[in-house]
Amino acid sequence: MRIQPTIIALALGTAFALPAQAQTEIQWWHSMGGALGEWVNDLAKEFNASQNQYKITPTFKGSYDESMTAAIAAFRAGNAPHILQVFEVGTATMMASKGAIKPVGEVMKQAGVPFDPKAYVPAVAGYYTAPNGQMLSFPFNSSTPVFHYNKDAFKAAGIDPEKPPMTWPEVASAAAKLKASGHKCPFTTSWISWTQLESFSAWHNVLFSSLNNGFGGMGTRLAFNTPLHQRHIENLGNMAKQGLFVYKGRGNAADATFVSGECAMTTGSSALYGNVTRNGKFAYGIGTLPYYPDVPGAPQNTVIGGASLWAMAGKKPDEYKGIGQFFAFLSQPEVAAKSHQRTGYLPVTIKSFELTDQSGFYKKNPGTDVSVTQMIRKTTDKSRGVRLGNFVQIRTIIDEELEGVWGGKKSAKDALDAAVKRGNEQLERFQKANRG
Repeated sequence: MRIQPTIIALALGTAFALPAQAQTEIQWWHSMGGALGEWVNDLAKEFNASQNQYKITPTFKGSYDESMTAAIAAFRAGNAPHILQVFEVGTATMMASKGAIKPVGEVMKQAGVPFDPKAYVPAVAGYYTAPNGQMLSFPFNSSTPVFHYNKDAFKAAGIDPEKPPMTWPEVASAAAKLKASGHKCPFTTSWISWTQLESFSAWHNVLFSSLNNGFGGMGTRLAFNTPLHQRHIENLGNMAKQGLFVYKGRGNAADATFVSGECAMTTGSSALYGNVTRNGKFAYGIGTLPYYPDVPGAPQNTVIGGASLWAMAGKKPDEYKGIGQFFAFLSQPEVAAKSHQRTGYLPVTIKSFELTDQSGFYKKNPGTDVSVTQMIRKTTDKSRGVRLGNFVQIRTIIDEELEGVWGGKKSAKDALDAAVKRGNEQLERFQKANRG
């Protein structure tokens, strides 16, 4: 029997009309803008091109505060993203959100992907690990505060551009020389609480809050109004009066003023490196966070910043497999090393640090290892990090109170005492809401 050509054509047409194997889409909400946003998009493209089962779709959802708020609302509405980037300040809140998240260890196990928490840089992994030893989120863009400075401005002011100030008295001295040379913004800083109180405390091996900065339980209470903290904020307040320290706003608002060359020195995230190397028009240097040389035990180590990736609860098994595969991709030594070198964020894994070191990157780019060496020092119970509930609100309170000091309206003691009192009220609220 002869089959008609039209029947064959119809059969072939039907076969070709069948849908191809559909990819599983993984929604990733993040807060990376500018050069860092391009980095995130490139990571997603690279992963998507490496296999054909899963498609990572990154979506910028505004600032860290905004993306976290949006994700909570989306979770309540039943349409949360698969992956949410949460800044370190939101860690305790995410940990307390039982039922909203799926621990990264469980995700990797379900995905059938080998996962060893010991492969990650201890100071980084430890921050995102529960008291029972379970790793809760994936360390993605971890940073630490460092000292950034404009070598050209230093030269113009007669300061050795190869010797960044190591101590706070040296910062004040350099700022005075910069001002004398005509610089209108000798020193500024971003993330006031993180750089000037949280990391300041760890760097000097003193507590920011009780119960080992919240790692010992939810009953923690703020402790950053000691004579040492008061002395530091008072010194910064005096520098502000003399025009040596210029406050440029909350969050990372000060970063742009350093990149543009307006401000000559700043303390901020190590991840500012990517922006400066791409957009700065001056010779650029990185130094360690300044300290007070008369404080015993200083410098100790700085604390983590940046963010981690949380897998949200209530997703399908195949979607968790995709999340696990993506996290495994990000953990590959070559991928993690490239991210570290491109952005200034800390290397996520020990192997990615070793790979970067062996490649000669640190020698070719002096100062890029500062963030790593500050973090891999041995930590103490006082310097492991800060993990508090309602931390976002506490940081806002600190900003509000310290703005009174920068404006010459409040003493350092009054501002810190008020911030501790108001902040403790937030901690009590969080404790009551999460009892049991």
